Amino acid sequence: MRPPPLNTRTLISMAVIGGLLAVALWPRSATVDVATVSRGRLAVTVDEEGITRVRERFVVSSPVGGRVLRIDLDPGDAVARGQVVARVRAEAAPLLDERTRTEAQAAVEAARATLGRARAEEQRARATVAQLHGELTRVRELALSRVVSPQELDTHEADAKVADAAVNAAVFAVQAATADLQRAQARLIPTSTHAIGRVVTVNAPVDGVVLKRIRESESIVPAGDPLLEIGDPRQLEIVSDLLSTDAVRVKPGAQAIVEHWGGDRELPARVRRVEPAGFMKVSALGVEEQRVNVILDFVDASAESVALGDAYRVEVRIVAWEADDVVTVPTSALFRHGQQWAVYRLEEQRARRTIVGVGHQTGQEAEIITGLSHGDRVIVHPADTLTDGARVKPR
Repeated sequence: MRPPPLNTRTLISMAVIGGLLAVALWPRSATVDVATVSRGRLAVTVDEEGITRVRERFVVSSPVGGRVLRIDLDPGDAVARGQVVARVRAEAAPLLDERTRTEAQAAVEAARATLGRARAEEQRARATVAQLHGELTRVRELALSRVVSPQELDTHEADAKVADAAVNAAVFAVQAATADLQRAQARLIPTSTHAIGRVVTVNAPVDGVVLKRIRESESIVPAGDPLLEIGDPRQLEIVSDLLSTDAVRVKPGAQAIVEHWGGDRELPARVRRVEPAGFMKVSALGVEEQRVNVILDFVDASAESVALGDAYRVEVRIVAWEADDVVTVPTSALFRHGQQWAVYRLEEQRARRTIVGVGHQTGQEAEIITGLSHGDRVIVHPADTLTDGARVKPR
């Protein structure tokens, strides 16, 4: 028995339901962000903070012990070579107390006894030398008559040379003991009265600017105590401590950029020296790091660089590698596929996984050695759910 024929309304309903099912089950295209593979210049930089410092700074010290008078110069004041920058009034050395004086006198007696013993050793050595040289003369006469053997003559000559060396050592010991005695006696010599109260002037060694005034007010200072720091703030350099793993990639003469120093534009710089020795530094997180100081010079003494001073904070970007004709992609397009780098290349509205060879990388771009060509389109920030051959739609 044949089934009853379907009417037109039923057929239309079935067609609509089938179409809706087809639309619902049809794979949707994922919306993605796309970037174009470009060709151009790529520079790999090492970014780090740095500190400016005066290239040649001079520490002016007190030539004598005494009272330094108040220094009128302030940091930033210009000084000329030979200008008086400080005055020191010589004062008497403090008196020795009874205990210190007794110890000093005992040191003098000990030094005098040492000198006496050294002189006795010298006299003994000279007597020994005289005796050995007399025996050597007799042995030489006997050697001419072949009474003694040449070996015995050589022995006496060697003994005489040893005795001569002992005399020289004894003479040096006497000199050393004499110096020790003079040093011990000097502690008991009173200070010369004519030098007390005399004002000694301290002069600037070079033309420059006062960088730091170490002694603010009058005070007693020993000889050699620092008073001022003088330098030329126009001769600045930058010191940046890099991680040792980054420092090995930086070479003297490399170009650099100084930024975030307070001005409106970047300043060019150049690496002058990479110090050969590193040092350990504890980071803010408490991690011990091996650091290396890298010294940079400003390329030109522009008005902006002159505005900087000693110990100013800056940020430097040192070029470790650069090339002018490089195929690059955004690093956000790269992902790991096994042990290799890969990207999703956009081809006919589909994502095609492509293995690429990656060279140098920066924080934003990566050098592509193999796998892509200039003008290719790649997906950036690919989702984990994206698969090879999936339908995609550029955003």
